[in-house]
Amino acid sequence: MTRYQVVGIGNAIVDVLSQTDDDFLEHMGITKGVMQLIERERAEALYAAMEARTQAPGGSVANTLAGLGNLGLSTAFIGRVRDDALGRFYARSMAGEGTDFVNAPVAGGELPTSRSMIFVTADGERSMNTYLGISAELGPDDVAEVVAGSAQLLFLEGYLFDKDKGKAAFLKAVKACHGGGGRAGIALSDPFCVDRHRADFRRLVRDEMDYVIGNEHEWEALYQCGLDAALAQAASDCAMVVCTRSGADVVLIGQGERVTVPVHRVVPVDATGAGDQFAAGFLYGYASGQHLAVAGRMGCLAASEVIGHFGARPETDVKAMFRSHGLI
Repeated sequence: MTRYQVVGIGNAIVDVLSQTDDDFLEHMGITKGVMQLIERERAEALYAAMEARTQAPGGSVANTLAGLGNLGLSTAFIGRVRDDALGRFYARSMAGEGTDFVNAPVAGGELPTSRSMIFVTADGERSMNTYLGISAELGPDDVAEVVAGSAQLLFLEGYLFDKDKGKAAFLKAVKACHGGGGRAGIALSDPFCVDRHRADFRRLVRDEMDYVIGNEHEWEALYQCGLDAALAQAASDCAMVVCTRSGADVVLIGQGERVTVPVHRVVPVDATGAGDQFAAGFLYGYASGQHLAVAGRMGCLAASEVIGHFGARPETDVKAMFRSHGLI
């Protein structure tokens, strides 16, 4: 059986990126700096309006897995694409980056492969317009127990918690992971998703998760209180709690202590993927048994690399960055 250091489950989304300006966003009715879910007709209109577009495999957890592959870990991705041009591109690209794409593209599916039209302005803000398509239909039948059960770390994407079949897929994967001696965790992904499923998220964090990553807004939404009180409740529910704070110090609670890791603030070229690559750096440290402060610093460095260029995945040797900062 293949053993993976990290197995991720998430939306398999093709990112289509284009540089633009605020006038274009206003003209197209795009809200700047947020992720909006859109329908198929809107997706086709925005795609047609994009100039000089580039295409890359995306999705939050998939981006994290790409970062972990850059760091040399063995990874697998459980996701759902259609057997269409974008789906074949996605599966081929993930495999080319060293991540096993374990589910074959679905032939004859009703919904097309998911895609996100990302408009990046000169200030680095990204405005994401996501058509979920087939990836949101992921369910327990898509989860191979032999894959989830082989994971040292299982990493789940909170966005998929929006549907009952996604919740069932998560629980099946977590059971297999724990059965194989692995640790399971989730990225909360979005405060609105947390609002919609607060009770279920709380149960998941309390009863199933070994680690949880979220930003300050997601933690506050989960526990419906201020950040300090929310993190205190989270730490009583879960062994490892990580909170990012939009350019402010990162808070990590686990291993019997609470640490804060400073962030070196820079003007981003493109903020796409900063949270995903923070997760990659943190999980690399977590998987390799690093002290909490070191794992947090690794996350911050990985995030700083990705915001320094266009696109959501690393372009330089992030492990070399870790060495240059004396972390490994």
